[in-house]
Amino acid sequence: MRKQYDQEYKEYVAKLIVEEGRKQTGVAYELEIATSTVGRWVKNYREKMEQSKNSESNLTPSEVEKLMKKHQREVEKLREENEILKKAMHIFKQNQE
Repeated sequence: MRKQYDQEYKEYVAKLIVEEGRKQTGVAYELEIATSTVGRWVKNYREKMEQSKNSESNLTPSEVEKLMKKHQREVEKLREENEILKKAMHIFKQNQE
């Protein structure tokens, strides 16, 4: 019977090899997966990373600016949420004392 793995798991295993520099044979042995299967996952992961790298480099300056503004808004929103949580934590901490 053949095991089915979801895409997230396949990418996790491929990242262990590509980004953390682990040996393909060692990871395959640890996880009890065929080395050829892990090799195919790594190949697909590398292709996917190459495609995303190429697609990002084809952005126009206005698209880059829009992305930067979007990310800046997200960062600002997260900072605000973080400040609110810090204040709430401080209030709860005072109430416990």
